[in-house]
Amino acid sequence: MRASRLLSILMLLQARGRMSANAMAREFGVSVRTIYRDVDELSASGVPVYADKGRAGGFQLLDGYRTQLTGMTPQEAGSLFLAGIPGPAAELGKGEQLRAAQLKLLAALPRQMQADAHSSGARFHLDPVGWFKGAEQVELLPAIADALWSDRLIAVRYKSWNETVERKLAPLGLVLKSGAWYLVAQADKSVRTYRVGSIQQLSVSETSFKRPAKFDLAKFWNESSRRFEQSLFRGEAVLDVTEKGLRSLSFLGPIVATAAQKSATPTSRPGWTRVTIPIETIEYSSGELLKLGAAAEVLEPTELRERMRHLTQELAALYQQRHD
Repeated sequence: MRASRLLSILMLLQARGRMSANAMAREFGVSVRTIYRDVDELSASGVPVYADKGRAGGFQLLDGYRTQLTGMTPQEAGSLFLAGIPGPAAELGKGEQLRAAQLKLLAALPRQMQADAHSSGARFHLDPVGWFKGAEQVELLPAIADALWSDRLIAVRYKSWNETVERKLAPLGLVLKSGAWYLVAQADKSVRTYRVGSIQQLSVSETSFKRPAKFDLAKFWNESSRRFEQSLFRGEAVLDVTEKGLRSLSFLGPIVATAAQKSATPTSRPGWTRVTIPIETIEYSSGELLKLGAAAEVLEPTELRERMRHLTQELAALYQQRHD
């Protein structure tokens, strides 16, 4: 465990430059005293690491010192070949760079580890696009990615679900979700999400901006995604479902499926279960619940039940018609 941490400290200093003992202690979840002992051991083994005192001080490696990729296990090396997904990398305009980086990594590994690391690509393929869907056409994505790398402002014409607007944005990150790319960007003082496929025009400014020091892309995306999902639900519906209907509720999303499982109680009808699930609008929810067919009956709210009755009557009338 300690040997792995020593190597990680070395790699971290090589990648980030100067770091304080407190920052490294937080990074590895150990005490500051442990970090000092680890640095002393690195120094004793010949690694040129030294410390600067003062508020802006910290540990860093001697200028020009670079370590080779030693101490890496075959499993760790193989995982790095899974880190880059060829399709999205190509969409970002980084396909050639990804292939070059993988070749350099492969060349830096000991010969006995090269075959194991290279075989990861032959055994695993990551496809981020959902079934029966295609990836969006995102011609502007490479330009957005370049602006993101260089911290330059962009101006966009963006078509939302109800209007077309123009925005000046500071790009903070790109997220690939189910085959669709999303741009996380700052407009004035607020951070918002924009679907890249809905950006109609783009111009990249020569003006740079200062990226927020504490911005965490993964944390922002996870929190904003949860808020978005929760904001869609307007109320609750009570349903009686068969065993098949209960299973089919999973197709309405994990939030609905979890709510159904937690609220499931038996009814007087054999083979039926009563559940309470969150719903969006009456119009949208009726269309989704109609997919369950006779495996589900809406009991409440009355407005949703009446909407389901109206839809099924329309369907019955349609299929009762005879055409010559």
